Amino acid sequence: MTFDYDLFVIGAGSGGLAASKRAASYGAKVAIAEYDLVGGTCVIRGCVPKKLMVYGSHFPALFQDAAGYGWKVGNAELDWEHFITSIDQEVRRLSAIHISLLEKAGVELISGRAAFVDPHTVEVNGNKFTAEKILIAVGGRPIKPDLPGMEYAISSNEIFHLKTQPKHIAIIGAGYIGTEFACIMRGLGCEVTQIIRGDLILKGFDEDIRTGIQEGMTNHGIRILQNTEVTAVEKVEAGLKLSLSGEEQEPIIADVFLVATGRTPNVDGLGLENAAIDCVPSSVEGPGYSTTDAIAVNEYSQTCQPHIFAVGDVTDRLNLTPVAIGEGRAFADSEFGNNRREFSHETVPTAIFSTPEAATVGLTETAAEAKFGDAVTIYRTRFRPMYYTLAGKQEKTMMKLVVDGNTDKVLGAHMVGDSAAEIIQGVAIALKMGATKKDFDSTVGIHPSSAEEFVTMR
Repeated sequence: MTFDYDLFVIGAGSGGLAASKRAASYGAKVAIAEYDLVGGTCVIRGCVPKKLMVYGSHFPALFQDAAGYGWKVGNAELDWEHFITSIDQEVRRLSAIHISLLEKAGVELISGRAAFVDPHTVEVNGNKFTAEKILIAVGGRPIKPDLPGMEYAISSNEIFHLKTQPKHIAIIGAGYIGTEFACIMRGLGCEVTQIIRGDLILKGFDEDIRTGIQEGMTNHGIRILQNTEVTAVEKVEAGLKLSLSGEEQEPIIADVFLVATGRTPNVDGLGLENAAIDCVPSSVEGPGYSTTDAIAVNEYSQTCQPHIFAVGDVTDRLNLTPVAIGEGRAFADSEFGNNRREFSHETVPTAIFSTPEAATVGLTETAAEAKFGDAVTIYRTRFRPMYYTLAGKQEKTMMKLVVDGNTDKVLGAHMVGDSAAEIIQGVAIALKMGATKKDFDSTVGIHPSSAEEFVTMR
């Protein structure tokens, strides 16, 4: 059978872009379909604009710190419209760059929403295309609980396009998105209330990271309502009225209500049934949520149809941008580069761009103890970085190593504090190589720095 393309990619996000360009580099004829801006969640409404907002949110604290070093700083005021417009312009600039990179790679970009007609055929804007292999890389989308008044809430998609700066923003969600935006908006000067169902934010992370960030957020003036849920939202003259569960919980009035309770694979409208593709339940849980299933794949990102593959958040394995990129490149190498390989989901570093910032790689203390029992040894330090001495602040940094006492191998590294992501990125190399605590101890520290604490803990 003759096909229009060797590879047809559905979704021009991180995974799809990486896979299409890598496959084209091996001589494959490739097309990629996208109905939105090219770049996907990370570039358009995720990592990139969020990190720019993180940077912007740090300036008020820097102005305060400067006074401790003798600088006289006048009254600072945020021009919200300039801030939001500048971020949007940067996002669109990056999207245009990705389009040009596709052109240089020889990948045909087809604008429109793609859906399966049969296992080898997709349809976009009424036009049908056939491909020997098809890759699904459509990512995920935010979801909201099915509660009264949820039409007044915004998701992480809309947070980047607020016309005016809210005086008070209420946020539900204890994960990455809810936590990061609580810190961003507080840093920008908003009153922030974060509502979480449990005692601590960031379920699944090491307990010292969870408590360290939450304490820092509280110290920075973020109100965190624990063991609480929103039961209804009502539009009133003063703003949005949030009714809460729990005894003696008074309703909250906020200008903006951000729902950050999870994301689900973006498979609606793909016509997966026409290609007979199997799915598995997604990991999103909780009452009132209607979620879609994730696409089931094996270690080579292959679905039940041998010629159809899926990478990234649509598979709900490890939902991180660099992971989607790695999965996409591994797929292209395997199928078009004569280099069959699987992408390893082990020892993947990640960061939470909260204030304070945190980053982690490897096993948490709890996971290590479950696997290795009493052999686990913990090394931990908590201190005030030198930077804050003249600033007169009591900001704390926490660093932690989880070690297998039998082999001396470092199983996990965790940090809360300034530049955590930059520091853990380097530490991750050591863990990936199987470094021992002795290797850390024999490494000379850079003094004075916070990072040196990772090689001086005893």
